[in-house]
Amino acid sequence: MGLLDKIKGELVDIVEWLDDTRDTIVWRFPRYENEIKMGARLVVRESQTAVFVNEGLIADVFEPGTYTLETQNLPVLSTLKGWKHGFHSPFKAEVYFVSTRQFTDLKWGTKNPVMMRDPELGMVRLRAFGAFAARVTDPQRLLRELVGTDPQFRTDEVHEYLRQNVVSHLASALASAGIPVIDLAAHHAALGDQLAAKLTEELAELGISVPNFVIENISLPPEVEEALDKRTSMGIVSSGTVGSMASFQQFQAGQAMEAAADGGGSAGAVIGMGLGQSVGNAIVPPAQPAPAAAPAAGPPPLPGWYLGNGGAQTGPFDDAALAAQAAAGTLTPGTLIWRAGMAGWEPASSVPDVAKHLGATPPPLPPRT
Repeated sequence: MGLLDKIKGELVDIVEWLDDTRDTIVWRFPRYENEIKMGARLVVRESQTAVFVNEGLIADVFEPGTYTLETQNLPVLSTLKGWKHGFHSPFKAEVYFVSTRQFTDLKWGTKNPVMMRDPELGMVRLRAFGAFAARVTDPQRLLRELVGTDPQFRTDEVHEYLRQNVVSHLASALASAGIPVIDLAAHHAALGDQLAAKLTEELAELGISVPNFVIENISLPPEVEEALDKRTSMGIVSSGTVGSMASFQQFQAGQAMEAAADGGGSAGAVIGMGLGQSVGNAIVPPAQPAPAAAPAAGPPPLPGWYLGNGGAQTGPFDDAALAAQAAAGTLTPGTLIWRAGMAGWEPASSVPDVAKHLGATPPPLPPRT
């Protein structure tokens, strides 16, 4: 091999990038000590952009396509090198291939809860997680602001920065939306679009956009979710969907027994059932026995006996007067009597203190013959 052949072998005549990864954003062509041959072929595939850098300065940018590297195709680099028109010679330049496809496997989540004021629940702490996509929209800005001289710039080098931007805007987006926490699930898509637009606007100076933002879940602390579940269960009972109060007590007892079974003790089941009954009694008090019916016209609380005949009330009478009433036939065994301390009216024959006067009553006269 002659000297001329050796020199030709050190010249690069094809510049291209076959990406076999899923996370590389920028890749620098490994030129090493080789020079790029004037007239070499540059292959830029779809979803790629090639950027030529000469001595730290960004020169020419190539969109997808196949190019023959001539001075007319490298106007900026030709100016920097001071080539005259038509002067062909090898040159050294750094070539960065930038992937412009969407990187869709980027996850985000809140390490710490986000505080917000809910119109129904008051102050609440929320956690959220999801995914988003990022895309390079301005390769030159990306190289200047983030990549620098990194020969292989991957998504993990910018992922944390993007995640922090997401979380910083999440709280303001939730607060400005004015949506109750209970209804957030129905607005995940709208909130995602809002955050995507806000992040794209803020990251434009870095040459990055966020074309898609997905909120998978927004959750409350476990103890708050448990309280809401209990509130929902009680609401179903009070609305009549489950049925009577007995059904609610059975529901509470079943929950207590299940919790006791998980704890491995029967005493907890008994306590849980008692708790379920007490909760039920607090919501709907147990029925009390109906009070005894009072007479239509109750006597005044004065001492003595009262008689009731034919719906009319007389009295009060002392013992002597009762004896006189019995002698006159006004007081009979079926006469209703009452005095202070008695629960209600009773027949005279059932009250010993009155029945003693009935014995002195003479029997009816025999009929005349």
